[in-house]
Order: sequence, then structure tokens, then C-alpha cells
Amino acid sequence: MTTAPHTDPATTSVPFAVPATRAPGCPFDPPPAVDRARQEAPAVRATLWDGSPVWLVTRHQDVRDVLGDPRFSADAKSPGFPFLTAGTRVLAEDSSFSFIRKDDPEHARLRRMLTADFMIKKVEAMRPQVQEITDGLLDRMTDGRDRADLVTEFALPLPSLVICLLLGVPYEDHAFFQDRSRVLLTLRSTPDEVRASQNELLRYLTDLAAKKRREPDDGIISRLVARGELSDEAIAGMGRLLLIAGHETTANMTSLGTLALLRNPAQLARLRAEPSLIKGAVEELLRYLSIVHNGVPRTATEDVTVGGVTIRAGEGVLCTLNAANRDEDVFPGADRLDVTRDARRHVAFGFGIHQCLGQPLARIEMQIAFETLLRRLPDLHLAIPFEEVPFRHDMGIYGVHSLPVGW
Repeated sequence: MTTAPHTDPATTSVPFAVPATRAPGCPFDPPPAVDRARQEAPAVRATLWDGSPVWLVTRHQDVRDVLGDPRFSADAKSPGFPFLTAGTRVLAEDSSFSFIRKDDPEHARLRRMLTADFMIKKVEAMRPQVQEITDGLLDRMTDGRDRADLVTEFALPLPSLVICLLLGVPYEDHAFFQDRSRVLLTLRSTPDEVRASQNELLRYLTDLAAKKRREPDDGIISRLVARGELSDEAIAGMGRLLLIAGHETTANMTSLGTLALLRNPAQLARLRAEPSLIKGAVEELLRYLSIVHNGVPRTATEDVTVGGVTIRAGEGVLCTLNAANRDEDVFPGADRLDVTRDARRHVAFGFGIHQCLGQPLARIEMQIAFETLLRRLPDLHLAIPFEEVPFRHDMGIYGVHSLPVGW
């Protein structure tokens, strides 16, 4: 039974809306509303765009507790589930969005169909291919030039090429699915815009699944078709999740991580001097930047105490990964980028049964991207004033829209 939202008199409410412009302060830090919330209490009441209340959970252990607790549902149809915008409501409520918005046991059943494709041993075997793609992109980017947009010519095509290779999606269609992905991830997209883009993308992937039945290959979509357990429409829903998550997240971490290193020259110099630090530096960049800036949504299915605060059944929660990754109790000096830090306890990939399936692949892509970029471009620098860099405050995945660099 759902209870009416309650207000704990020990907490205050903070507004939590999509920012219209770049907020004051360092753009690598959590947004002001999240930063304020983490200083208030373990769980703070906030007000969303439509006036509905939500709990912001900000501390590292509390975030892990919520995301690891089956009493908090990831199902967008659950009462009280929080939505950032009207457009994200349409996207989240679409049942074809695969296992990301399902609870166990259905979540586990669908996720198991993909587990083998993203096992560490399997993606480690892809290192030579990823390295070849990385070198080819840098060859083209630097050919006869001394300046380029790192986003469009390197950070975005690298994971896009890799995920297309894995899925069996023709890369020549990348402009189509990247344009639709951009609409789906833009927090200011209207419900009609979101619905149109997701339907176009689903039709494309449904047709592709049907084609794989006639002309199979060794990609993930073909393997899902061969299992015979899912309809083409269900395979399209799963493919959409992998296609969007597989290129948007790594692309933005690569470009934003490069910018963070350029803004921290001592850390950049240390990394160049000691390439063996790359793997740990990727974990630190994931912690420091945490590109899911607007929280991971859940709703309580029964009364649960989190950090001493009671969250009632039917109340929504946003687990703020970026705030959790700046928890001083876990990461001393958390607001400082330190490529020598042991940051392996970060929650940038989430936590619990829903944590990112593709994280082994994302790690390899970023390790190769940063190592190759720093090795091949020793004079890499920002080609515009830092104040002019267009940050993605308007997107569900944080980063930069473009990053003009020179070398």
C-alpha cells in the first residue's frame, strides 16, 4: 500500500531542477542543489520540476545501501518514481527500455542474456581492435592540422565504432542513432520529441533484428535473435539501451576527462611521466567527474531507514552518484583530482544488481584513449578559453558539447 509523502521536520527542501545555464563554481563539481544537499543531511527532501517531492541521497554508504536494497524499485511504473522532466517520464516509462527499468527476477533474466558479451576476459581480448580504432582516429584527426574538436573527431566516434562492432550495427548509420540519442538525452526535449525519436530508433533496430534473422553475423543482436527468447521489438529495446549507453557515456568521460587533466597540469604531467598510472587515473577521473549528474532514480516499495531518515513506501529517491563520489569520509580531499589515488570504491558505474553492465569495456576504451592521446600529442592544449567551453548541463549524461584542442 502506498502512503502519502511525509515531511521529516529535521530536513529542509531544496529545489532540484534542470539548470538553464552554467551554474556558478567549478563545472567539474556536483551541481549546486546536490552540493547543498550533501552538506545538509544524509537524505534531503527536494522538489522536482512538477512540484513532486523526492529524497536526495548523497553519502557514499547510503547510496550503496539504496542501490543494493531490493526494497527500492527501478521500475518507472512504481508509485512515486521520480522523473527529472516530462520528456524523461516518457523515456523511463517505455517498457521496451530493457532491464534498466525492471526489477528481479525479470531484470536478472534479461541481463543474463548479455553477461557473457561484457565479461572482463572477453573485452580484454578486444584491446588490439580498440587500439587500432584509436590510432586510426588520431591519424585522421591530426593529418595536416594542428587543431580539432576532440568530441566529434575522437571521443564520440571511438566508443560508437566499438559498440557498433559489438552489436552488429552498421557504423555508417551513426549520424542517425547519434541524433536520436541526443534528443533522448536532452533534458529539455518535449514528450513528443522524445516519443518520436525513440520510436524512430526502435523501428530502425526492429528492422535490423529482422534482417539478422535472414543474414546472421557474430554481433550481439544476431545472438539475441538466435536465442529465440525475445521478439524483434524486445531485442530492439535491448539494443537501444546498449547503443545509447555504449557510446554516450564513454564519449563524454573521454572528453571531460581530457579537459579535467588539461586544467590540472601537475596531474597531467605526472600521468605522462608515469603511464603505468593510467588504469588508476581512469578510476579517479570516473570518481571525480561522475557524469551522471542528476541522480539514479528509485522508489521505496516499503518503509526503509536510510542514514537515520525514514523513507516511506511510495516515495521517490535520487541517488546522487557525484555527491557520493565526493564523500570525504571515503575519499579524503575528494574535491581534488589525484591520479595516484586509489579510487576503486567509487560508484560512478552505480552499485548493486543494476550497476553498469558495460563497465569492463568502458574502462578499456578510456585506458587506451587517454594513454594514446597523451603519448601521441605531448603538446595537447585547450584551443579556446576555458570559460567558453560548452558544458552539457542540459543533458542526462554530463560532459561537453565540443572541445576544441590544439597540439
